Amino acid sequence: MYYARLVPTFSKAASDGIRSIAVSSGRRLRSTVASKRRDPVAEEQPSDPTCTVVKKAAQVDLISQTGTATQDVRISSISVDFENTKEAYRSKDTLELLRSLLVFKLCSYDFLVDRNKELMDMTRKLLGQKMFERLMKMTFYGQFVAGEDHEAIKPLVQKNRAFGVGSVLDYSVEEDLTQEEAEKKEMDSCMSEVEKTSPGTEHREKQYQAHRRFGDRRGGVTSARTYFYADESKCDQHMETFRNCIRASGGSSEDGFSAIKLTALGRPQFLLQFSEVLVKWRRFFGFLAAQQGKEGLAALEQRLELEQLQDSLAKLGVAGKEDLHNWFTGEKLGLSGTIDLLDWNSLINDRTKISNLLVVPNLQTGHLEPLLSKFTDEEERQMKRMLQRIDVLAKHALSEGVRLMVDAEQTYFQPAISRLTLEMQRIFNKEKPIIFNTYQCYLKEAYDNVSVDVELSRREGWYFGAKLVRGAYMQQERSRAAEVGYEDPINPDYEATNRMYHRCLDFVLEDIEHRRKANIMVASHNEDTVKFTLQRMNEMGLSPTENKVYFGQLLGMCDQISFPLGQAGFPVYKYVPYGPVNEVIPYLSRRAQENRGIMKGSTRERHLLWRELKRRLASGELLYSPAL
Repeated sequence: MYYARLVPTFSKAASDGIRSIAVSSGRRLRSTVASKRRDPVAEEQPSDPTCTVVKKAAQVDLISQTGTATQDVRISSISVDFENTKEAYRSKDTLELLRSLLVFKLCSYDFLVDRNKELMDMTRKLLGQKMFERLMKMTFYGQFVAGEDHEAIKPLVQKNRAFGVGSVLDYSVEEDLTQEEAEKKEMDSCMSEVEKTSPGTEHREKQYQAHRRFGDRRGGVTSARTYFYADESKCDQHMETFRNCIRASGGSSEDGFSAIKLTALGRPQFLLQFSEVLVKWRRFFGFLAAQQGKEGLAALEQRLELEQLQDSLAKLGVAGKEDLHNWFTGEKLGLSGTIDLLDWNSLINDRTKISNLLVVPNLQTGHLEPLLSKFTDEEERQMKRMLQRIDVLAKHALSEGVRLMVDAEQTYFQPAISRLTLEMQRIFNKEKPIIFNTYQCYLKEAYDNVSVDVELSRREGWYFGAKLVRGAYMQQERSRAAEVGYEDPINPDYEATNRMYHRCLDFVLEDIEHRRKANIMVASHNEDTVKFTLQRMNEMGLSPTENKVYFGQLLGMCDQISFPLGQAGFPVYKYVPYGPVNEVIPYLSRRAQENRGIMKGSTRERHLLWRELKRRLASGELLYSPAL
């Protein structure tokens, strides 16, 4: 028997309404080559004729989606000028430019950044709460946060939209916990009852166990929000917060995104355990591939000969030859005589309890064994509730016409997060991309993860949606791997991460070129990466007006990239945090640290801001105010 099929399992287990996160039982298509058909694309002008762009005509033959006719369409390739400060800051009045300069300069001082929390607490005591909030809104809060609630953020969201920039709404409130409180909550919520009562009896891998030294997951993290499990009612509150965020996104723009984190929606113990199971099964596939001399190949290139695979599994005692034959024929797999990783992932059977999917192969004994010797009824209910909350949010996003962005998290949670997001995509992305997964390109396995998921979308015919980031947890991940004692999952240096980012991006762009069914957000502040994307789009004849390739940056940062892109007709989005001043302080504290690193590494943004101020002064536009 193999680990449980997600949807039928979740559907049976959550009989009180979740229709859940399911896997299709239909026949899988074997083709690994994307269709060469593309939609006809008419020539479009940039949304703002005053924006400085360079356009080059490129002759491209496009075949209609039906494949019945070929059209000769002339597509303009567009090169955006990121040096034009007038266009970059057209949405900002002069006071906003001065605020940006002040905040970025303050973020470049180590002392202020390292002690920012203590300094803010002291300022609050000296000025009082009301004056402190006013000061924050004039500086850091005003720079990086849109407002206190979904009504307060509407003016900024609508102003950005008027200048061609959309929004990814992100409610950024966190509990202001001490390190000791965070560690206690993490250890309580990441350990099962059997691990607490009988420590050392369960043979779990180090990477997927809770470790008090790294219990405070905020350590070494810059911009990402962090949630700690308190109880099920708190998770219900988080779900309602996300629902309100989705509703606000639908009400403030026609094409918005809303961001969620799965660690906010349930007990993280389940994510840890499910991640370990997924990794062990994938590793088992790699073990079998090595037996057939296919070690070291990319994930999709490892195709196992079916007869040899059945022999190996039978020798390991996993099942008899007849049972193995029934597994493959029942799933209509191996018709070509080979099995790849996607076929392997589909060899899962229906079970009535979610905990029954948490089984792993033991290579020493040749048997499948439960990850834990015992699951309590309450742990089973907690797993179901997490899945129910995910399902509720996905359906709400669909009904509101909002795309749901599932944020990436630590590597010991991420396999489960990615798998659950993938199952949502299989259900909700059948007609258009509603659910977007996030891929962290500082991971060594990023390309395998992207390529496997894109290939699954090809075979099953749904819309692939992804956000590509470099990653927010590098320092924490490296320290944890070194101290706990497992392989560092992070690429060795920044250049290796850049290469990985461009490799993953290229793979998805090629799929868009051939099928027009994938969608990707290039979430990067790196100007070279943005230029690389524009170059590849021009080479492939991908028009910005097709809305297949998006760009994303954080609110208050890299406006010299975001706004010229938006005014040139490219879909570009700002990650828009919001929440009450006091409750967003933890987020602002880490944002100051992030900006310190960016500002110390490059003075480009400050240079452009100064240049625009001088231009306005020289041209008599110092009192400029954007007209909507």
